[in-house]
Amino acid sequence: MHQIFTNATLFTATDENTIENGAVWVDGNRIRYAGPADGMPETPTDIVHQDLGGRFVMPGMTETHAHLSFADASPFAIGETLVEDATLTAVRNARLMVASGFTSAVSFGSTYKIDVALRAAINEKKIIGPRLLAAGRDLGATASNVDSGGGLSQIADGPWALRKAVREQRKLGVDVVKIFVDGEAINPQNPPGELSFTDEECNAIVEEAHRRKMRVACHARSAAAVKQAVRAGVDYVGHANYLDDEAIELLVEKKDSIFVGPAIAWEVTYLEKCETIGVSRETVIKQGYEAEIEATVATVEKLRAAGIRLVVGGDYGISIAPHGTYAKDLEYFVNLFGMSNAESLICATRWGGQAYDPNGSVGTLEADTLADLVIVDGNPLEDITVLQDHGKLTVMHDGVLYQDLANPNPYLATPIE
Repeated sequence: MHQIFTNATLFTATDENTIENGAVWVDGNRIRYAGPADGMPETPTDIVHQDLGGRFVMPGMTETHAHLSFADASPFAIGETLVEDATLTAVRNARLMVASGFTSAVSFGSTYKIDVALRAAINEKKIIGPRLLAAGRDLGATASNVDSGGGLSQIADGPWALRKAVREQRKLGVDVVKIFVDGEAINPQNPPGELSFTDEECNAIVEEAHRRKMRVACHARSAAAVKQAVRAGVDYVGHANYLDDEAIELLVEKKDSIFVGPAIAWEVTYLEKCETIGVSRETVIKQGYEAEIEATVATVEKLRAAGIRLVVGGDYGISIAPHGTYAKDLEYFVNLFGMSNAESLICATRWGGQAYDPNGSVGTLEADTLADLVIVDGNPLEDITVLQDHGKLTVMHDGVLYQDLANPNPYLATPIE
């Protein structure tokens, strides 16, 4: 099916500018043209035209720290959800992610093997959900941050045992191996800066994963953890709060193959909403989370100056940062990190798209990219928070238009008015 959207304020994410009176030509699930309306090539006579009345059009976003099987539970009870409940939750969350304007996702860990089943169901169009790079359970060592049982973690020690664990995840069909290089301030058995693996163990995980065509995502808060992970060759670094100059230099050496997601939502919402989960603000400050936010702001400034590709994704899927609020990350990027609205959009679209697919099939609106786009009633270059209002978003995913995914039948029966 051919569709042309005209009279659009078009943000292609190839740069930070918009095109007034822009047009997008969609052919099936591919973009044929995106640019000024007067540059449109000759089109078929039976094509469907939709005048958007100046609405803002941008690429679909990528959530690069996704936990679709997390059930919006307390952060202290993430792994306690039964597999049956977690599976139903994941189906709901996949649909909600698309409704939020996020049409691709890089998983940063799954309970059980739900991601693999979810990816298959999405690809087979049995359910609505984002393009998904599926992860397995979090891989950690004994006494690591994830050594707590339940369906969240897989624990192994020593290079060969960890290679076996990676092979077991390959057997399940995962795309991304998620590892915990250091820990979390609320976990006394593995706080930030205390490395979970030896260099030999971390190197073995990454080498084995890459040998089997999988990518590696890591939780790494400290400079020591980031340095170990980058030297080993990981693909995605989550958090990266406390970086020294050596860590920045190592990232610069790998900047063409690595992505960093500050994942700041956990710290910000824990500080703001801690009392709703039974923790006093004073305790959170003593745990170091206020200082961690300050350190992250300083680190991101250095990463931006160094040209490191920053991506959005903030550990959403817990009670204080629930699913569907993924676009809060763009607000944090603007208000905490000092980015322009356009730069934050590039992080969510172009860089996120490259994190999902280095070949560039998603994340920009260009000829031959996949037809994932968001039509916004409002202008996120003027108000970045408009992306948090699902009612103002019409989402095209793989060439299909969706609006109000809370409804039982989300398919648009009539053209956009």
